Amino acid sequence: MTKQEISAFLREVRHPAREDRDIVSLNMVQSIEVGEARVCVTLAFPKKRDPLAEYLVGAVKAALVRHLPASVKTEVKTVVEEDSARKKNDVTSLDDSQISGVKSIIGIASGKGGVGKSTVAVNLAIALARLGYRVGLADADVYGPSVPVMTGTEGLTPEAETDEEGREWILPIVKFGVKWMSIGYFAQKGQALIWRGPMACNALKQMILQVRWGELDFLLIDMPPGTGDIHISLVQDVPMKGAVIVTTPQKVALADVEKGVSMFRNPNVNRPVLGIVENMAWFTPAELPDNKYFIFGRDGGAKLAETFGLDLLARIPLVQGIRESGDEGEPVALGSGPDALAFLELARSLAAKDVG
Repeated sequence: MTKQEISAFLREVRHPAREDRDIVSLNMVQSIEVGEARVCVTLAFPKKRDPLAEYLVGAVKAALVRHLPASVKTEVKTVVEEDSARKKNDVTSLDDSQISGVKSIIGIASGKGGVGKSTVAVNLAIALARLGYRVGLADADVYGPSVPVMTGTEGLTPEAETDEEGREWILPIVKFGVKWMSIGYFAQKGQALIWRGPMACNALKQMILQVRWGELDFLLIDMPPGTGDIHISLVQDVPMKGAVIVTTPQKVALADVEKGVSMFRNPNVNRPVLGIVENMAWFTPAELPDNKYFIFGRDGGAKLAETFGLDLLARIPLVQGIRESGDEGEPVALGSGPDALAFLELARSLAAKDVG
């Protein structure tokens, strides 16, 4: 494998904020080292720290993995000029002072995937906005970002701006009265983000702390499913007021929720669980709106909430319109049907916690 061939692979990596030009034509590839069963690429970020640095590193890694044999070890390094602007925008310098205008940061979590956590997070954000609150949502599910599709903002790219002190900020996408941010806005369609824990944690930190959210009553964070190191790092770096845990009624989901509750209550995390949301609580067909079919079990979320001394914030029915509206980019919470009313009930329950 020659350096020229590696360079050709890297032309697939485009910088979303630079007129979608590739990193080679932007002179961001400082060097390519090719050794025996090893390739090392060094990216150069001139003058200022690029707010998409972590994304670009991950994209380069993905491009190399796609084209090189599995036996070849790949490495991506970065070089940034040591100036004051770089220090201000380095991910390690980010802290919660950048989100001082946000009153309450709430994590939307789940013990496992497939329970509709992102659907609940998106519709809850819109329901809170309908109630008059200033709301933002950060899509922290880096391995499966779904907010762009669910909000009809797929294909849009957030802009960046530099303040008077030379610090760079990412501007969120605004739609339905909510400010949205997701790593999905920066990844090419169909691209897998091949990130280890530290890289993912740094990218998430940028997606939350380097965004110009402005004044918000609620900033919801759609967290990755599970209870891994990303969750712990996220809680340590971001001043969350608490978390809402989404579950479905069946036992296999409830067992994982217990782990999630235990994680937030761990002394090293120590964040209150504000309540449980029982999603897919029952199925109601459109032609029989008064009928309820408990196909995933009954009252599982309520029993779990009672066991842990938590509030059951809402029960969300399984309605075909919720799935269809999410796929079409028009969240169901925008409507007036029973499914929309369920999310408004959830928004009122959360707001009543007086965390905003």
